[in-house]
Amino acid sequence: MAAKSSGARTKRSQRESGSRQSGQEPRGDGSLSLERIVATAIELLDAQGVDGLTMRRLADRLGSGVMSLYWHIDTKEDVFDLALDAVLEYRGFSQTGEPGEWRAEVVHMLEDWRACMLRHPWSASLLPSRALGANMLHRLELLGSTLSRAGVADADLNVAIWSLWNHVLGATVTRASFDLSDEDKEAAQQRLAQLSERYPTIERSRLLLENDWDGTFRKGLDFLLDGLTPKL
Repeated sequence: MAAKSSGARTKRSQRESGSRQSGQEPRGDGSLSLERIVATAIELLDAQGVDGLTMRRLADRLGSGVMSLYWHIDTKEDVFDLALDAVLEYRGFSQTGEPGEWRAEVVHMLEDWRACMLRHPWSASLLPSRALGANMLHRLELLGSTLSRAGVADADLNVAIWSLWNHVLGATVTRASFDLSDEDKEAAQQRLAQLSERYPTIERSRLLLENDWDGTFRKGLDFLLDGLTPKL
């Protein structure tokens, strides 16, 4: 998290400062940098997931010794914190629109958030316990300030933010984990048709064949924002 990562950087700075004052060069690998470590960790997480990231594998991919990593980071948990925060960077709403287009701004930032996590599926499993990185806090502050500027009362603000958070995270996890082939989905739908007397509604809607993930996310988001609109 942000506080822990900040503390880790402080300890690293103290170590490096002490080495300079004593006339000694830091003993870390000179080819390494925090930025390179984080970028390589993201590559490893993309390839092998959370369970696949170990300090040994990270060092091997960097062509470095494990101990050299500890001149830049203190623990593997710091690597997770920094990698997650890096992939959640938000560059802002750049579309041209009328002043006060709060809804377009919210849709853009939430669709971007979902897209970031789909590019890096491991991020959804880390986010619930690591939401204090600077980039994630920036997203939440921007979302909250946009809703507040649009007229959402302070008493309703947390409910609005958490409802939108849950929609983004739930949609991302479902999309990333729902890995059935078209044949498997068709077979499941046929099975459901045989049970239509018990499950008539979801059989009629062909729920198991739904594959418009982007459209479903956007329409669900519209439902939530429509619910906020009367309060504005």
